Amino acid sequence: MFPIFDLTLRLNGFPIGQARQKLDSILAVNDRDYETFLEEKKRELAHFHLKHNPFYQALVGKDAFENWEDLPIMRKIDFQRPLAERLSNGYSEKKVFVNKTSGSSGDPMVFAKDKPCHALIWANIMRRFGWYGVDFNRSLQARFYGQSMDWFARLVLRLKDFLSHRYRFSIFDFSDAGIEKILHKFRSTQFDYINGYTSSIVQVAHYLKRKNLVLKDLCPSLRVCIVTSEMLFDDDRILLEQYLGVPVVNEYGASEVDVIAIENPDGRWLVNAETCFVEIVDENGKVVPKGQQGRILVTSLYNFAHPFIRYEVGDYGVLDLSGTAKHPVLQKLIGRTNDVAVLPSGKKPAGMTFYSITKKLFGDEGNVKEFVITQTQLDTFEIEYVADQALSEAEKNNMEKVFGDFLEPGLHYIFIRRDGLQRSKSGKLKQFTSRVSS
Repeated sequence: MFPIFDLTLRLNGFPIGQARQKLDSILAVNDRDYETFLEEKKRELAHFHLKHNPFYQALVGKDAFENWEDLPIMRKIDFQRPLAERLSNGYSEKKVFVNKTSGSSGDPMVFAKDKPCHALIWANIMRRFGWYGVDFNRSLQARFYGQSMDWFARLVLRLKDFLSHRYRFSIFDFSDAGIEKILHKFRSTQFDYINGYTSSIVQVAHYLKRKNLVLKDLCPSLRVCIVTSEMLFDDDRILLEQYLGVPVVNEYGASEVDVIAIENPDGRWLVNAETCFVEIVDENGKVVPKGQQGRILVTSLYNFAHPFIRYEVGDYGVLDLSGTAKHPVLQKLIGRTNDVAVLPSGKKPAGMTFYSITKKLFGDEGNVKEFVITQTQLDTFEIEYVADQALSEAEKNNMEKVFGDFLEPGLHYIFIRRDGLQRSKSGKLKQFTSRVSS
């Protein structure tokens, strides 16, 4: 098959051949020397932006630094200005890769990567997906991502999907009829792998369970499912692997920087230390030891067009003690930093705590298909859910008791049954939201 994906990258000015050579040189650095290698790359990047990027120089407040941790933590709010004002000298919007975040955790943010950096990122993604037999030039992807409602933007996206060897499913209709259309496509198409939002693929798996079907029986060519963008819970992984009939791989990334971590075939969540540097810091911005929870910072090591240095992606995580400089391991991804509940007692549990408890309480009987939780007042939580039958009073009372025992008594819960849940424009399902200021 003609390597159309590589050709598309080259035609758009992304030097994929050179990027692969550079990636090979990075991978050739041995474990013993990798920490020194990373330090050199970090300092080279920061010194470049302090010299050639007025935006970053103003943010730092000086044109030099001694200690890495003295550099400021960059946040999305720092980028609320025109992109042209944030680019390094010598770069323009016409000469870089420009995109924007989905805005699922706030306002969308326009960002840029220089073309060699973007090519290097793709070379590394292709290498890591290759662990599972995925070849971007040959393997057909079943894609569960969002898409624009604008007809022209959708037309452009269809062309992009064709050139990227993937078929994009609608993720805005998970009725039985909508999922049957999805399954019909799987029956008639030799898909090699699935990639997309966790919650969307879980909906398909729930339907397969109700119908006592396994997707690989319908589509024997299917090899693997790689989920991204949303939390993957242990019971969802079990459900997916049983009813998709293929291994499930957890990917974690941020479009403005890179793939941050992806599971390897041994089940270890390997951090991308080839093109990124990942730190875990406490609430005061100090690096915490491995094994301790904190805010995730990411530095895009090869992006010279636009600085992402010690950039706070908005998540909490833990690095495993077993990791090394060359092979760091993400032990746990806990959830968004802005998704923290504030209780009347002053206790501040992570919002995903509510979601995890509720998920287990609902069980896996097929009645409740999806749900989201919103804290509307200090002591009040709305639980919106999609179900064939409304929850009984006994089920609601049991949930309230468990929440009271686990968190604190005196909290109020409002249960609202919906025909469907509101997703972001990108199609993501935001599972917990707090409207209460911390």
